[in-house]
Amino acid sequence: MLPLELLVLRGLRRRAFPPVQGRVLELGVGTGVNLPLYGPQARVVALERSRPMLAQAARRPVRATVRPVQGDVQRLPFPDGYFDVVTGSLLFCSVADPRRGLAEVWRVLAPGGRLVLIEHTRGRGAAALLTDALHPLWCAISRECHLNRETTRTVTEAGFHLLRVEARVWGVFRWIEGVKRGGDGIDFCSQ
Repeated sequence: MLPLELLVLRGLRRRAFPPVQGRVLELGVGTGVNLPLYGPQARVVALERSRPMLAQAARRPVRATVRPVQGDVQRLPFPDGYFDVVTGSLLFCSVADPRRGLAEVWRVLAPGGRLVLIEHTRGRGAAALLTDALHPLWCAISRECHLNRETTRTVTEAGFHLLRVEARVWGVFRWIEGVKRGGDGIDFCSQ
């Protein structure tokens, strides 16, 4: 992942996460690579299934207030409408039921709350064919990661109004932003 992190993901992360503020839920925080990017105006709940990864994330230097919580995106242990923003990166490829996970995200977001994701997806054109071809082998090796998920479509099917879909590397990597109700349109950018 290091080459992809250096070439694509780091830049997307550095643009997507620093402006986030308020009550934030980061899903699948992993080892906490995004945590140093949040500013002091963010109060972050860092959700992760894996206790060892959560422990590693807790050692990251941060400027935001961060509270680690062990849990599953498909059964979020938070009240309805509690968070201003829900974030995640490279997560929904590994969620067993992404629709259920996004329904939970919808539930815990306040009206007008934002969803900010950096994800890898099926891609476009030849990249879609490649991710489809590699998917069975990759899924067998990783046991969880699905290379060819259509996460942008799943986000809209969950009821989110898209504000931004910025694609990189033939659509394989995407910065997806949506809002729960309202919003001011859609910004499709690609490179």
